[in-house]
Amino acid sequence: MENLINEVSKYLVERKRYVSYKVILLADVYLSLTSSLVSLFFIDSFIADLSWSAYATVLFAGGVTTFLVFWLSGTSKNIIRHASMKSMGRLCFAILLSDILLGGVLFLSGWCLFGHHLFAFCLLDFLVTTVVLSGFRVTLVLVYDYAISRDVSGKSRVLVYGSGDKSVALKKRMYTSKHYQVVGFVNPERYLKSCVISDLPVCYFEDEENFSRFVKKYNINALLYPSHEEARREADRLVRFCSDCGLKNLVTPPVDVLGDGLKKTIVREIRVEDLLGREEIKINTRECAENFAGKVVMVTGAAGSIGSELCRQLTILGVGHLILFDNAETPMHEFRMELERNFPGLKFSPFIGDVRQKERLRMAFEKYRPAVVFHAAAYKHVPLMEENPCEAVRVNVIGSRLVADFCVEYGVEMMVMISTDKAVNPTNVMGASKRLAEIYVQSLGLAMERGEVEGKTRFVTTRFGNVLGSNGSVIPYFRKQIEQGGPVTVTDPRITRYFMTIPEACRLVMEAAVMSAGNQIFVFDMGEPVKIVDLAERMIRLAGYIPGEDIKIKFIGLRPGEKLYEEVLSNEENTLPTGHAKIRVARVREYKRNDILKVYDKLAELALAVKVEDTVRLMKRVVPEFKSNNSEYERLDVK
Repeated sequence: MENLINEVSKYLVERKRYVSYKVILLADVYLSLTSSLVSLFFIDSFIADLSWSAYATVLFAGGVTTFLVFWLSGTSKNIIRHASMKSMGRLCFAILLSDILLGGVLFLSGWCLFGHHLFAFCLLDFLVTTVVLSGFRVTLVLVYDYAISRDVSGKSRVLVYGSGDKSVALKKRMYTSKHYQVVGFVNPERYLKSCVISDLPVCYFEDEENFSRFVKKYNINALLYPSHEEARREADRLVRFCSDCGLKNLVTPPVDVLGDGLKKTIVREIRVEDLLGREEIKINTRECAENFAGKVVMVTGAAGSIGSELCRQLTILGVGHLILFDNAETPMHEFRMELERNFPGLKFSPFIGDVRQKERLRMAFEKYRPAVVFHAAAYKHVPLMEENPCEAVRVNVIGSRLVADFCVEYGVEMMVMISTDKAVNPTNVMGASKRLAEIYVQSLGLAMERGEVEGKTRFVTTRFGNVLGSNGSVIPYFRKQIEQGGPVTVTDPRITRYFMTIPEACRLVMEAAVMSAGNQIFVFDMGEPVKIVDLAERMIRLAGYIPGEDIKIKFIGLRPGEKLYEEVLSNEENTLPTGHAKIRVARVREYKRNDILKVYDKLAELALAVKVEDTVRLMKRVVPEFKSNNSEYERLDVK
């Protein structure tokens, strides 16, 4: 018997096979006829004498009507292990309809087989058949549940956070997991303590001592959150309790965001990005799709962190042809393979090129004739650009100028330029170079409005702060240092930064592009600033270590061009509101294109000749608010 149960478990759990609906249909008809036979015996024994012809007629007519009703109603097509009250109601209705038809056949047959007891037989048959078929399904579910419950070897015992619909749905999704066994729920409030949800107990923990005692007693291995929002809500309590007790903090996307080709429940350990993010930003997806669907869209810097995420989201919106423009060969190759794997129906073209190379850029525009261009190609690392200002100018300023000029020349409908919060009152070369790019793009758009330049392109600029987990950003850097045993290096204990996730930044970029009338610089609500030292401590704890003991934190001083505090992007003094609560329009000084053309030509000449000091001096003249900080170029500032 033990071996039989093990084989059933293996068949049901590992192979996840479903019994054919044809087999279930035949079983239902057989059990229905058996129930009719039982009803006949009861009528024959206690109410009236029945002839053999009555038995034969009922079994024949009952078999035909039951088969037809069950087949047409599709009751046998419901997967029994996932049966619901609604499916059970459909089954009862099918049984009732079958008995009504059988009663009608018997009444119209002209034979007085039951005399005045036809109604009693039909009612009894309905009741017996309902009990038998319902019991059949309940028995199968119990057998399946028993088989599943025996298959716990090697599984991690987890608690699911919350008691709402998302948490219960998550428990059901984890039911057949090979790696996790859900053993209970954790409610953030006391009022459901000692209750039972979906046959599992609900727990509540007063403090860390109470939590630690419980997980040791019941051998709990992890706490699973149904969404990032719930994890953030418990960042300073349950997440910390788990880290201190050596439990894993797990998270999985909720059911309503598991799309995009994902067919399995994804469970992974919580990262600091999950805890720093905010509530998901909503955008008008339909309006975005209407603006980009079916169009040729080019993304410069397509293999980078922002560019690649823009491509993924544009793909979901149904663009007609996606042009990937980037000069990084290996990242482009890897991204190409990702798109081929995840979006096999997507029409896209990788194009290796550099925005500094005019003829190569022209070839891309000439060949593909894009309708929309997202310009994400840029040099972004502050210390590197402080050491290489001429390259910052060539890529961020001259490259952006070339892209904008070609957009006008080739009749592009819209160009969206990705800028940065560091362009606001810049203290470093990188921020100043992005501000120079903004100035040129906006001046070109205004020149078209005034009729000084012929063209139809709408120019949109978007500014936002640091993106979580982007290439070369602080979080991957800290993670690597923690993996190596530390120390984690922080520039200054007071330094703060604003953070935004890559997906929400890209969603806001597309939303801003849709709402813009052109020649506007949009800034995003970056939320509350985060102290970098607090970020380091939280990452150390999430990795299972104690800050200052297992992993040291070392302060190394501000790097060239760095600020202690970034500018607030979206306050009421320097911005205007829009129809989206998270997006505002920056108030910036406007420049006339004809007044700056010679200056930009000179800037390109100096940068190409690698005349570093002259290049930086000219940048400061065009952007008077550019005041260097902790940099050798402070001596060039006008006192």
